[in-house]
Amino acid sequence: MTDALKRLSDEGVAIWLDDLSRKRITSGNLAELIDQSHVVGVTTNPSIFQKAISSGDGYEQQLADLAAREVTVEEAIRMITTADVRDAADILRPVFDATGGRDGRVSIEVDPRLAHKTRATVAEAKQLAWLVDRPNTLIKIPATKAGLPAIAETIGLGISVNVTLIFSLERYRAVMDAYLTGLEKAKAAGLDLSLIHSVASFFVSRVDTEIDKRLDALGTDEAKELRGKAALANARLAYQAYEEVFSSDRWAELEKAGANKQRPLWASTGVKDPAYKDTLYVDDLVAPNTVNTMPEATLQATGDHGRITGDTVRGTYEQAKAELDALARLGVSYDEVVQLLEDEGVDKFEQSWNDLLKSTEAELKRLAPEA
Repeated sequence: MTDALKRLSDEGVAIWLDDLSRKRITSGNLAELIDQSHVVGVTTNPSIFQKAISSGDGYEQQLADLAAREVTVEEAIRMITTADVRDAADILRPVFDATGGRDGRVSIEVDPRLAHKTRATVAEAKQLAWLVDRPNTLIKIPATKAGLPAIAETIGLGISVNVTLIFSLERYRAVMDAYLTGLEKAKAAGLDLSLIHSVASFFVSRVDTEIDKRLDALGTDEAKELRGKAALANARLAYQAYEEVFSSDRWAELEKAGANKQRPLWASTGVKDPAYKDTLYVDDLVAPNTVNTMPEATLQATGDHGRITGDTVRGTYEQAKAELDALARLGVSYDEVVQLLEDEGVDKFEQSWNDLLKSTEAELKRLAPEA
C-alpha cells in the first residue's frame, strides 16, 4: 500500500466504505480498514444489504430466532439491518468522538418504496433513528421531489441525514436549501445545531455510463472526445454550488448558531468502464470538506496506485461548464439524463428491497420450527 489514502485524508477528503455485512463486522475487517486504510465512515443501501443478507454469512442464528418468533418479513429485515448498523456504529464510535461527530458515521436508508411519499419518509426516518439508537447514525433519504420536504422536516427534528441519489445540479441546490430550511426549523425549536450533521450524496460514475452510451451512439470524433468527462464536470460544478451556498448570508446566520456545513459526498465512485483508470473518481475529485464513499475494490486500488496530487476540483469550473455545454451542442440532454438516472436509481433500490423481501421470506419459512 502507498500512502495515497493518507494523502487523500490530509487533503480534507473523508474516506468512507460503501459496503457493510455481518461478516465484515464480526471478522474484524471493518476495524482493520479503520485502523489501516483511513476509513472513517460506512454507507449502506438496499442493494448492499440484499447482497449481504442473501449470502447468508452470519445471519443464520438471527434468522432462526426471528422465524421462531413468527415476525413479518419486513420486521425481520429491519431487525437484521439495524443490528448491523448498530454494531458498525459502535466500531466507529471512537472516530465519531475524535472528530466531534463529523465522521465515524454509518448510514442506513429509509425503505425505498417510500421514495415518493413525504410523510411516510419522515415517519420512517424517526423510526430508524430510534431503532438504531446511536448518535453516529445518518438516515439516508433520497433526493426525490417528495424527499426534499422530508429532508427539511427530518433535519428540523434534529436527526442527521445523508441525502442520496443526487444527480443534477438543480436538485443539489434544492437539497442544500432543504438542509438550511431544516436547520432553521431546528433553531426555532431550540435544538442544538452543532449536533446535527448531513452529507449530500452526489452520484458520479452512473452519469458517465449513461452519457457515454449516448456519445457512442453518435460516433463522431467530437463525441469520442467527450467520453468520460461528464461525471467529473457535473461533480465539480456541484462543488462550486456548495461553495456558493455555504458562503451566503443565510448560511452565515446558521453558522453563528453552531450549524455544520452539509458536506458533498461523492457516491458511485467505482469505475464502470475498464477503459478508464480505476481510481478516476477519487484522484480527480479531491477537494476540502468532502467525503468519498468507495466500494472496497476502489479503496484498495486507491491505496495501491492512487495519484493524489492536491485539490483537483477548484479552478476547474470553467472547463467543467464548457464540457457540459459541448454535450448540449451535440444534442445530449442533461435534464433527460439526470431524470432518467434518478428514476433508475429509485427503481434499482426498490427492486433490491423486493429481492431482499423474497429471499428473507424464503429463509424464514425454511427455518420456521415445525408445529
